[in-house]
Amino acid sequence: MDELLIPGWEDDEYRSFVDKFKSKKTTDDCYTPPNVYDAVAAYVAERYALDPALFLRPFYPGGDYEREHYPPGAVVVDNPPFSILSQILRFYTRRGIRFFLFAPTLTLFSQPAAEVTTIPLGVTVTYANGAEVNTSFVTNLEPPTVRVRSDPELFRRIASANAENLAALHKSVPKYTYPDQILTASMVARFSRYGVAYELPAADCLRISGLDSQRSSGTSIFGSGWLLSTSAAAEKAAAEKAAAEKAAAEKANITAWRLSETELAMIAYLDKRRKKEEPDP
Repeated sequence: MDELLIPGWEDDEYRSFVDKFKSKKTTDDCYTPPNVYDAVAAYVAERYALDPALFLRPFYPGGDYEREHYPPGAVVVDNPPFSILSQILRFYTRRGIRFFLFAPTLTLFSQPAAEVTTIPLGVTVTYANGAEVNTSFVTNLEPPTVRVRSDPELFRRIASANAENLAALHKSVPKYTYPDQILTASMVARFSRYGVAYELPAADCLRISGLDSQRSSGTSIFGSGWLLSTSAAAEKAAAEKAAAEKAAAEKANITAWRLSETELAMIAYLDKRRKKEEPDP
C-alpha cells in the first residue's frame, strides 16, 4: 500500500495505520528460528569461553550494522543478509570486530576476507518464512592459522533444533499410501518429472473423492483421484517402476572431477612448504 499524503493528517496515528500494511521482513527476508539461534549462541559461548551478554544482533528490520554501536569485547553472533555478506566481512575485519555469522554453504569459499575461518556444515535450516537454506558459518574467533574446519557438534545441535521445528510444523499432517488401483495427481507429476510417458484412458477410470475406508477417520483423497481398472492399475504400476528406476539413476549420475598435472604440481609445492615449516624431530 502506497503511503498517502493527506495535508493536515500526518500524525502518529496515521503513520501507525499505514505501518499495518507494510511488509515486516528482515533485510534478507528470513527470520531465524529462536531455538536455532539459541543453539548457535550457546555453542559459541561454550567453545570460545565467551559471555553471551557480549553477543550482538545488529541484523534486524530497519537496522544498520554500519552505524551500530560495538562496545569493547562485543561479538556479533547473527544471521546477516547473504547478499551483502562479503561487504559485512570486510567491514568487521577492518575494524577488528569479532563475529560468528550464518553463511550460505555453496558460496562459502568465495568470501574475500582472508582473515576468517569458514565452517561448512551444510545443515538445512527452515526459516520462519518457509525458506530452506543450506547453512554454514564464517568467523574470526578461530586462530588465524585455521582457514577451514568441520564441526560435527554444531551440526548436530542445529539439526536437532531444526527437526524440532519441522516436527511442530508437520505434526498434524498425515501421510497416506494408496492401493495400486488409485491414481492421484502427485503420482502423475512424478512420472512427468522423471520422463515417463503415461496415459489413462477414460474407459478405465472413475473419479472418486475418497475411499470408503477413509470415511471413519473423516479424511479423503486430497484433490480427488481416479479409481482404476485392473489393467490400468497394472500400467500405472509399470510407470511407477520406471519412475523409480530413473530416480535412482539420476541420484547415481555423479561426475568425478580429476586433478590436472599443474594442480598436482601445486600440491607437491604445498607438501614441501609444509615439510619446511614442521619442527625437526
